[in-house]
Amino acid sequence: MTPQRNSGADAEAELPEYAGHFRLESCLGSGGMGVVHLARSPSGMRVAVKVVHARYAMDPEFRGRFRQEVAAARRVSGAFTAPVVDADPDAGRPWMATLYIPGPTLSEQVNRNGPMDPDQSRRLMAGLAEALRDIHRVGVVHRDLKPSNVLLADDGPKVIDFGISRPRDSELRTETGKLIGTPPFMAPEQFRSPRDVGPAADMFALGSLVVHATTGRGPFDSDSPYVVAYQVVHDEPDLTGVPASLAPLVRRCLAKEPADRPTPDELMRELRSVSAKYDTQVFLPAQRTPDAKESSEARKASVGSRTSGARDEAVGEVPPDAPAKRFPRRPGRRTALVAGVLCVAVLGGLAALQAFDDAQPPRRTAAAQGTPAGPAVWETVPASEDSGVPQCTHGAGKLLCAVPGLVFALDPADGRTLWRHDVAPGPTRGEPPVLSAGLLHPSLDRIGDLEALDPATGEPVWQQDDTPAYEGIRAVGDTLLLTGSDGMVTGVDSASGETRWSRRIPGQAVPYFTSFDGEKNPAAYAATTSDDGSTTRVTAVDPATGDVRWDAEFEGTLTPAGIADGQMFLLADGGIHGDTAAVVRYRPDTGGNQRVTLPVPVADAEAGVRGDTVYLMGAGGSLVAVDMAAGVQRWRLETGISWGSVPASDGRHVFVSAPDGRLLGVDARTGKLLGQTRPRLGPASDRIPGTLAAPVLAGDRVVAGAPDGTVFAVDANDPAAW
Repeated sequence: MTPQRNSGADAEAELPEYAGHFRLESCLGSGGMGVVHLARSPSGMRVAVKVVHARYAMDPEFRGRFRQEVAAARRVSGAFTAPVVDADPDAGRPWMATLYIPGPTLSEQVNRNGPMDPDQSRRLMAGLAEALRDIHRVGVVHRDLKPSNVLLADDGPKVIDFGISRPRDSELRTETGKLIGTPPFMAPEQFRSPRDVGPAADMFALGSLVVHATTGRGPFDSDSPYVVAYQVVHDEPDLTGVPASLAPLVRRCLAKEPADRPTPDELMRELRSVSAKYDTQVFLPAQRTPDAKESSEARKASVGSRTSGARDEAVGEVPPDAPAKRFPRRPGRRTALVAGVLCVAVLGGLAALQAFDDAQPPRRTAAAQGTPAGPAVWETVPASEDSGVPQCTHGAGKLLCAVPGLVFALDPADGRTLWRHDVAPGPTRGEPPVLSAGLLHPSLDRIGDLEALDPATGEPVWQQDDTPAYEGIRAVGDTLLLTGSDGMVTGVDSASGETRWSRRIPGQAVPYFTSFDGEKNPAAYAATTSDDGSTTRVTAVDPATGDVRWDAEFEGTLTPAGIADGQMFLLADGGIHGDTAAVVRYRPDTGGNQRVTLPVPVADAEAGVRGDTVYLMGAGGSLVAVDMAAGVQRWRLETGISWGSVPASDGRHVFVSAPDGRLLGVDARTGKLLGQTRPRLGPASDRIPGTLAAPVLAGDRVVAGAPDGTVFAVDANDPAAW
């Protein structure tokens, strides 16, 4: 059975059939750096296999970091962690296999069942102390202990994900000038002096975990990581609701100075004296129904490994049978942001849609029937409801869409399926098919052989199975740019499949290109940030020849976000977990640049550009408009969704897709939310996609894809009527 394709931070990591000799069966979860699969060895043993995304596999720095994760995980494999079964950090797609451990994460357990009782919390505290004792004994500091990195197995808690851990005798090669960890569970010294973090930082995180387990919140709580950082360093923890028997121990763990915190052995001795009831009972209450048990078994919580580099605080979801418990909770981060979205979706319900295979026409909504003067409104499921989120683009008079293994064309007027074309499965990047040189290129959604289709019929025009080995691909103008793992870039004619040129790009060791719609003379852009994050080099390349058009160096960590009127817009990293602190406009013709600092940074921002305005969609639901002409942030809207897609704008409205399939329409001038569609969740409603399809503007319609496989269109002129 091939891996499931309905979740993941990047679909390109979801489709390999094997990692080493382990057969991948289903997708358990995902993060910013890779996807975790349930797999089996030749003997039938179940394991959890983390497979790194292709775009990171070609990054030597990331390979080094992943190699360090494997080494750390091997060192600490034991009774309190998920043992490493096998790994190959030097493979084309690096991977690591650990023992599969059924059971939810601490985050999911608390969100499903509410805060733990005192006995459960004490056993959790003791189990974590035992785990940290073993981890510290082999000289490893975890540095990112948090609810989503603790699995609750029948025989006690297991600590997982050593993606940013390091042996105390290792070099801190990739982290100079960067804060590493998750703010609510970081110790003061992780903010003050990241290079000097020791085992005591893990004890601070243990104290924060116990507060979370007993109250449903952390000892330091705020929507802003900056505020949390200040609270951790300067304020006293809020232990309201922590059992009186545990509060003194928790307070000691949360001491500001590392030397004032207990060691794991000291904590275990104290816990033994707390209660004569100390025993080895399991943590989890009995499952309420067989369905709940099956759901827990399939969940990403059941994985013995999590993707490194994912900056998440997993909040989890609230299933229909969850008890009616209420307690404060902080918004989660992108790779595990589930709670608010799924709760609304469950309450809202799902409408039954007819799949394409049933040979039924697209369904018109009641809104369309009631407004005959407006544009047609329709929805259709061209593949199946478990095929994943359709990714679409508008061109050649059609909506050209893709899901893993399938490319199809829809009539934008009524949603009729015009043609379908199967593509060979392979690691995908979760992006829509691309029009280049008048042909459709579905292979840009996967790493493999190239293929070009006639957009009118879906019939192949040319296929190329002897292309140079590549790890990254981008269509720019009428050229396909293929980047090899050695940094060699090959330009392929989009119309014929013939190689035009092959060369290295000066100043870019392994360029991973991006490009932007709307350029009259499109260029390919590659950006590389220095190891210490102090500078970023951006190179603009002529796709037809491989020549460098311009090359610029900027202060700080910047990411190209868009092009308008020959000017480039970039997002400036604020220094804590990649939050965007400013927007920069660069004029290649003069070399001048303008910087607009945001009043409040935007977490994990996705950017869309329309004229002189940059729209930022952040984790936690912040939608921000930055007017570069005026040099100010025009407005900020808290949408209430956990995170959103790249914003799209027609000048009057801004459109954003949510993880539960909703489409939001916002007034581009005022930032007022005008309307939103209903949720459209797929059968795997306990998961959310890590990559969202950006809304597509098609005339007077805006088109979106949803997790239940739906492609739907609504009136772009009147979001209030949705």
